Amino acid sequence: MSPLARQRGAALLTAMIIVTLIASLAAGMVWQQYRAVQIEAADRARAQSAWILQGALEWAKLILLEDARQNRSKPVDHLGEPWAVPLAEARLSTFLAADKTAASDDGPEAFLSGSIEDAQSRYNLRALLGGAQVPELEQRVLERLCSQVNAPPGTAAVIIAGLREAFPAPASGASAPSGENGPLQPAGLDQLSWLGLDADTLQRLQPYLVLLPKPTPVNLNTAPREVIAALFDGVDLATAERLVQGRKTNPLQDVSRDAAAYLPAAALTQATDARASVASSFFVVTGRLRLDERQLEQRSLIERQELNMVVLARERINQLPGR
Repeated sequence: MSPLARQRGAALLTAMIIVTLIASLAAGMVWQQYRAVQIEAADRARAQSAWILQGALEWAKLILLEDARQNRSKPVDHLGEPWAVPLAEARLSTFLAADKTAASDDGPEAFLSGSIEDAQSRYNLRALLGGAQVPELEQRVLERLCSQVNAPPGTAAVIIAGLREAFPAPASGASAPSGENGPLQPAGLDQLSWLGLDADTLQRLQPYLVLLPKPTPVNLNTAPREVIAALFDGVDLATAERLVQGRKTNPLQDVSRDAAAYLPAAALTQATDARASVASSFFVVTGRLRLDERQLEQRSLIERQELNMVVLARERINQLPGR
């Protein structure tokens, strides 16, 4: 091969290498720009979702506030009130349109749903804490609930031991311990997995147990039959079911007077103001936003202090479809 041919081959090879480098750099720049756009879009969607769910939470607070105003003279909360009606999934544009019957199709492809649940419809595990010893009645309540959901043997003992260790009772005349040097204190039922409970057991107990910041009575107007049957000695599921059916048409206005039509006399002696009531102060507000391929769920714990709505805790879960 002549020197001229070799020079031409080298020049062609150099040109091809330069073109390859330029193409690689250009592809890298395009990819970085694409990623930047994707990240910006994701951040914008996340911020928009957070604001929408915050608006849903404020809406729920207004519903609870209006309920408190209407029941100010005689606080009674039951499942026939507006706050207990869940919001079915609806397109967000129907909320933004002035006339919902003529909602524009140009709105965002976002769908909102939600619900307000009475947290005092469940048995509060705080009843097991505070004293030097676990009250025998409260221990029996937890054991009955664990038995009803077919939890593994010893589940109640594990919960009691773990909570008593995480929330030790203060010594006589001493202030409540801070827990800085003890086990991590669970803030909700999901965190009881720290005590060694498996996910299946927690899922079974979820509809019937709650861990609130302070002791609360069970609202007999909203509690499921399993909680009512476990709350009192000598009350079976059939007796609790009669109360559940009866309160649909005639919600209880007073525990000692109205519950006597459903519960035996022995159970009424255990229906003290600290254990049973017809009104509630703690509510769980759940908002779900379905946007494109993601679903964002926010759960908030609200304490209703007369006409003041205080958000005590908030949890957001970002889910992909099918999960």
